[in-house]
Amino acid sequence: MSNALLQVKDLHVQFNGQRKAQALSGINFEVAAGEVLTLLGESGSGKSVTLRTLLRLHSEKTTRITGEIIVDGQNVLSFNEKALNQYRGRLTSMIFQEPGLAFDPVYTIGQQLTEVLRAHEQLDASAAQLRALDMLERVQIPQARKRFDAYPHELSGGMRQRAMIALALVCKPKLLLADEPTTALDASVQIQILLLLRELQKETGMSVIFVTHDIGAAVEVSDRVAVMYAGRIVEIGNLADIVYKPRHPYTQGLLASTVSHDNRGSPLLTIAGSPPDLAHLPKGCSFAPRCARAQANCLSDQPNLAITDSSSFACWYPNT
Repeated sequence: MSNALLQVKDLHVQFNGQRKAQALSGINFEVAAGEVLTLLGESGSGKSVTLRTLLRLHSEKTTRITGEIIVDGQNVLSFNEKALNQYRGRLTSMIFQEPGLAFDPVYTIGQQLTEVLRAHEQLDASAAQLRALDMLERVQIPQARKRFDAYPHELSGGMRQRAMIALALVCKPKLLLADEPTTALDASVQIQILLLLRELQKETGMSVIFVTHDIGAAVEVSDRVAVMYAGRIVEIGNLADIVYKPRHPYTQGLLASTVSHDNRGSPLLTIAGSPPDLAHLPKGCSFAPRCARAQANCLSDQPNLAITDSSSFACWYPNT
């Protein structure tokens, strides 16, 4: 991908706590400038770990990271503390799952927005306040001046989420990481936030990595989709190919277990079994113990991504 803003190459992440867990196992992907890539998969598949690794938020004492993370031509894994502080928020920013925990409860929304601007762009107090108010208005927060002086607990869940988006975008990052930004919201607010994110992405031209386990949300915002399972990417491709022509049995299982108009009134299908223990990953394909198409070599040999014109998949016996 010649215009790639982000390149992730052979990324491995191992947590070394009371027991070792292989959270990511050699993932590779790219994100073009202005593209939205969705990471899709069950809880524990490695989606949030991937985003936190891109920002280097894991404890360096208990985490071993190998591979390459290249953002805008810079190797993130080589950054010292000063370079890392400039990278976070300025070049790459993140919307966390729960804004109530991401905001500091003892400072107002405005104080936290202006602090970011003064730290990264050295704006004076007046200029930072004007930029922050403009950003609150752009994320469609009503009465922006009043919300600017409010504390996080004084905002509703939907307003806190919009304020979190404003905080992530106020320094105009090139890459936005959105970690299930609608999980804690009701359905009507979820769609508002998704449409707002897509609108802002098109307006600013930034690249976005969107994490979700909700296929409906992925359809609303994505250009491409990467399906993750047990710390690996098992299928990646254009949105239409993943949704309408899935090759990997796990992708097919996710789609079949989603409620839609097509299966209304029919029993909802599920994927048998549970994801593997990351501390004891199977030798072959991690999905093989749950896969109806698995054969002997699936249990002994890990398949590599097979590349086609519009998608790639890691399966010995893909859907044809």
